[in-house]
Amino acid sequence: MAKEEIYHVPVMLQECVDALDVKPDGVYVDVTFGGGGHSREIMKRLGAHGRLVAFDQDPDALNNLIEDDRFLLIHQNFKFIKNNLRLQGVRQVDGILADLGVSSHQFDDAERGFSTRFDADLDMRMDQVSDLDARKVLNSYSEEDLHRIFGMYGEVQNARSLAKTIVTARLTKTIETVTGLKEVIKKLVPKGKEHKYHAQVFQALRIEVNKELDALQEFLTQTVPLLKPGGRLVVMSYHSLEDRLVKNFMAKGKFRGDVEKDFFGNEIKPFRVVSRKAMTARTEELELNNRSRSAKLRIAEKIEQS
Repeated sequence: MAKEEIYHVPVMLQECVDALDVKPDGVYVDVTFGGGGHSREIMKRLGAHGRLVAFDQDPDALNNLIEDDRFLLIHQNFKFIKNNLRLQGVRQVDGILADLGVSSHQFDDAERGFSTRFDADLDMRMDQVSDLDARKVLNSYSEEDLHRIFGMYGEVQNARSLAKTIVTARLTKTIETVTGLKEVIKKLVPKGKEHKYHAQVFQALRIEVNKELDALQEFLTQTVPLLKPGGRLVVMSYHSLEDRLVKNFMAKGKFRGDVEKDFFGNEIKPFRVVSRKAMTARTEELELNNRSRSAKLRIAEKIEQS
């Protein structure tokens, strides 16, 4: 099995790259490089004068570097896309791809603390330089903030009770490990739904630790000036909050409210939505890769302003 497949099996690989409508001499950006699966497929479709710039803040992703003069990997969060591209002399590009899922490698690396399957320190940082980790969230956030995080990011039904239980437990002993957290909350976990409940709790912590929704909004806003007219924005999300932000931004050019209109009532928006309904994984892929079940792929094309 190839290195990128060991690190991460890309979801909807062909659909994502097909959606970019790759031109052989175009300039493209893969803002979630990971194992390089999507990037390698893009590279296959580029000609001698094409170019691909990739981003990833996870240092482990640097081990999957593509040795090709047409390729550049930038070790940064994608929310810094515009400034980093300018440093490389790139002002506009033909397409931008984002796969917002956590890689298989990060889930399978016990020491990273992303998975409920292993006992490890509660870390969950994508960027290992960051000061905020899951331990800090659990042991220092107020009950009100924990309630908000678990309810909003994890869609945990008993989020209020969960927050109160954690705040009470940490008065006696700090919560440091995956097993420690599971022990603290075990009385709140619905019988027969242990895996789902733990996954929701961990998802909420991961989103907060990495400020994922803030980073997504910053990234999406920067795609408008970066894309050439006719350029494609392709985003695959795995959480309803992410998908809502992507859907609204592609349809309206904003995250909330109605689309803006000019004096004559014409809509002012930067994109044309290519497919109104999100694409989902095919049955064959669902059977092979369980992590593709929640994936939603959305595609938009930059409108040429008159």
